[in-house]
Amino acid sequence: MESSQNNEKKYHHGRRSFIGNGLLLTAGTALSGIPAAAFAGGMFDHPPTYRVQDIIDLILKDVNVPPIADTIDTVKFGDTSQVVTGIVTTMFATVEVIEKAVALKANFIIVHEPTFFKGLDRTEKLEVNELMKKKQALLKEHQVVIWRFHDYCHDTQPDMISHGFMKKMNWLQYDKPGQPLLHIPTLRLDQLVRQLKSNLRISHLRIMGNTSKTCSSIALYPGACGVQAHIDAVEKDKPDVLIIGELVEWETAEYFRDAARMGTGTALVVLGHSVSEEPGMEYFAEWLQPKIPGISVSHIASGDPFTWL
Repeated sequence: MESSQNNEKKYHHGRRSFIGNGLLLTAGTALSGIPAAAFAGGMFDHPPTYRVQDIIDLILKDVNVPPIADTIDTVKFGDTSQVVTGIVTTMFATVEVIEKAVALKANFIIVHEPTFFKGLDRTEKLEVNELMKKKQALLKEHQVVIWRFHDYCHDTQPDMISHGFMKKMNWLQYDKPGQPLLHIPTLRLDQLVRQLKSNLRISHLRIMGNTSKTCSSIALYPGACGVQAHIDAVEKDKPDVLIIGELVEWETAEYFRDAARMGTGTALVVLGHSVSEEPGMEYFAEWLQPKIPGISVSHIASGDPFTWL
């Protein structure tokens, strides 16, 4: 969950027009040679044609977020004028996800996180990297476009990633926007861990804390928020448990190790980066599908990169 304040020089496709659905329909039908009025009147059964930029513009309009300066939500590969045959949402555009998208005849992948192994997708030092060249060749061969949906995804009200997580955990009834803590019915830490593993389909979790400890107040920080956000959550909100995506072991983990020795009551649950935010991109696919009739929107989980022995 990198900050949108990161200073990365990005190209823009001009000022985004934020076209409305009516204009999108007109543009789409014009591209396919069908008059918009005829389509609206029900004379034709097939849906309008969308190009990649049409989809991007539609999303940015409907999230209703003011333009973000220096956003990382840019196209990472491909041509935005390309006609969309299908859309896949995911956390990471892994080689496996790309192959599965191609099998679904989807040529537009919307990711939440980097595609080329660096936080801001800056590839200057990777231009001679053999793996990156192979991955780019795979995308080029199948004419797959990749666009990153990160900053706007988090700035949407509600935050799509958090909303998707709450939905997956059946916690929406306890979610109070604007409040830093989530209050759920009291249960033991080991019970909470089992619930997280079951609902999020995670094989293994890392925890710090007494498994018999009772928990009702939760601070949730999916993704990679950084040690300062983790410490601030403990110091200011004093939750029973802090649930995070990933951590730097020599930062957050060591803070919690010392805190436990000094009697601090907050437990820590580490989900893993990808699996912690995946429910949000799954929810995003559900959000997007009704807006683009005739185009299949599928979610493919990039999953936990590790195998546990």
